[in-house]
Amino acid sequence: MRRFISFISIFLLALGGSGTLRAQGMTDPTHWTYEATKLDAGQYQLNFTLQLDEGWHIWAIDVGGDGLQVVPTFTFTKNKAVHPDGGITEQGDKITAEMEGVDGAVNYYSHKVVYTQKVKAAAGTTVKGSHQYQVCNDNMCLAPKQVPFSFQLP
Repeated sequence: MRRFISFISIFLLALGGSGTLRAQGMTDPTHWTYEATKLDAGQYQLNFTLQLDEGWHIWAIDVGGDGLQVVPTFTFTKNKAVHPDGGITEQGDKITAEMEGVDGAVNYYSHKVVYTQKVKAAAGTTVKGSHQYQVCNDNMCLAPKQVPFSFQLP
């Protein structure tokens, strides 16, 4: 019994040094801002701007690789007054590289990326939803995170 308890203690101590448990105490390396701009009468652009702390990256929507990465997704709450115009686009300095443990080259962004969605709606309309994403550094990936958003159209 004593040997079993010692084994469990060593096992738990070893887990305490793992990236997964250390990540739980980390500060969030993502800094999101949200802005809606008017393009034309009844047409707006929603900008989701992400600034990442040094050393972190987020997967591109078209990630490449083996397809096992968690790519950013944007879900809009159903609203009869809001009509998406096309899909989400991304702008930034996309990096394409091979990564250990991933089959094939992957696409990702470091530092800054802006995701945009055009919508047709009346001025003053509120557009709500949530987005999910995962960020990684050279040692680990944080658990996927889902964050609500809300835009008040000008």
